[in-house]
Amino acid sequence: MDLKQIRTGRWGAGRLGSVVLAGVLAAVAGTFVVQARTPQDLPGSVVASVAYAGLPVQGREVMAQIQRGGPFRYEKDGTVFGNRERLLPGQQRGYYREYTVPTPGLSHRGARRIVCGGQRPRAPDACYYTEDHYSSFRLIVR
Repeated sequence: MDLKQIRTGRWGAGRLGSVVLAGVLAAVAGTFVVQARTPQDLPGSVVASVAYAGLPVQGREVMAQIQRGGPFRYEKDGTVFGNRERLLPGQQRGYYREYTVPTPGLSHRGARRIVCGGQRPRAPDACYYTEDHYSSFRLIVR
């Protein structure tokens, strides 16, 4: 049986064809529904949190610098974070800013960052910590 026969209803009882077609469509749609995941279900997404006191010493220092408005150690600190990985809650571009958390013993920026969101950089709505260069984030809670 080919698609033309199905469309024209020449392959048997019309109602049976509609039922079969509906079943196939439901199965295909069900596959997409099962595969769809919310951001909280995605690996590395923001589902965990870290207490402010649980941050490394350098992270707490960066949080204090954020509240003071600087000065920051790296030129990139305070610049817009694009959230390309989409692991943080969706917001308009410019909402998130990133800051480097220095890693002792490294001569470069390393992988640790704090990303804060909000319209007022000195008083962010929320801040997130990553120690694996944006592969995962944890909400910083006080």
